Amino acid sequence: MEKEGTDITRSPMKIIQGIPFIKCFADNWAEVESFQARPDDLLICTYPKAGTTWVSEIVDLILNKGDTEKTKRDAIYIRVPFLEFAVPGIPTGTELLVNAPSPRFIKTHLPVQLLPKTFWENNCKVIYVARNAKDIAVSYYFFYKMAKVHPDPGTWEMFLDKYIAGEVCFGSWYDHVKAWWEKRKDKNILFLFFEDIKEDPKREIRKILQFIDKDLEDEILDKIVHHTSFKEMKQNIAANYSTIPNTVMDHNVSPFMRKGIAGDWKNHFTVAQNERFDEDYERNMAGSSLQFRTEL
Repeated sequence: MEKEGTDITRSPMKIIQGIPFIKCFADNWAEVESFQARPDDLLICTYPKAGTTWVSEIVDLILNKGDTEKTKRDAIYIRVPFLEFAVPGIPTGTELLVNAPSPRFIKTHLPVQLLPKTFWENNCKVIYVARNAKDIAVSYYFFYKMAKVHPDPGTWEMFLDKYIAGEVCFGSWYDHVKAWWEKRKDKNILFLFFEDIKEDPKREIRKILQFIDKDLEDEILDKIVHHTSFKEMKQNIAANYSTIPNTVMDHNVSPFMRKGIAGDWKNHFTVAQNERFDEDYERNMAGSSLQFRTEL
């Protein structure tokens, strides 16, 4: 039985500086805000469900020169600690990172204005991965259903309304991607698109190599492309989150790695939902040079 006060299942969100957070993450906010970055930290940032685990595995393989045995040393969430993660009874992201040797590779979903300021002061490199808003909506809905630290998503229709309004964990997709897109103009940020990696992983991995000043032979690149294909990663227990207890993530409801494709939104959006979404999208993205593909 859970100790009183430690049950995190379906807790309501808490707001930090205008952004909704998973309650137990918000309760640990002071540790995140005061986090001390190091100059050689490498940060991967995304809005949830944009390919974070995929690109984390790619970068870990690059750092280990394509050695797949080394990347099986531990689960992805230990290898690439999640900065703002906090669940009772499990080490927090900040606890894992404080003792981690340099160079550290760190995951975050924080909107740009909430990133601890020491990352900017140290001019840390950031890889930002963006994915089209419709596929994120669908993927996030299924994630809400299986990851019980989130509030109950209700029906797809209900969740979509909340998502459009930015009333989901980590706030508005629009605000998140647009702010990081602008930030890339004056900070050390590589901005990648999920759909581009899907279309030509080798081309996009080369961009990552250049950004982090690494060089790998072509055959190692091919090995990384193969090992980080959706099929391979879905079967890889060091990457697919299957080692997380079912009380936190219920893979019987939906697997953490569900489809990993571009265009799955067409299987879920009704015609009316799509029309309404497109209208809202035009309004929110007006004036931004950011362009997405919703299918390949």
